[in-house]
Amino acid sequence: MSWVDWLSAAMATGGGFFVLVGGIGALRMPDLYTRMHASSLTDTLGSLLILTSLMLQFGLSLATLKLAAIAIFLLFTSPVASYALGNAALLSGHQPVGARFDPEDVKEDRS
Repeated sequence: MSWVDWLSAAMATGGGFFVLVGGIGALRMPDLYTRMHASSLTDTLGSLLILTSLMLQFGLSLATLKLAAIAIFLLFTSPVASYALGNAALLSGHQPVGARFDPEDVKEDRS
């Protein structure tokens, strides 16, 4: 095995680990906000590691460019989707565990 194969295997294993930890975090955390935090961070990192390991395996080809486009798309859309979900939950009045705040204060800041 060459060093590219070793690096690719390590990145794929690391990506799988992060996706697994994110899934466990989404199941074990107590409320929406902590579940969303656990799953969004690890999902982005895990998928980028897996895509990068695939890019190393394909070498310089059209498939690598397509995987890079997918990685860039995920890099921008995953955090934006997490923010939109958290913001919608906050504005609808879903309170985090142990927090004391008034959602009307957030609505007033936006106008």
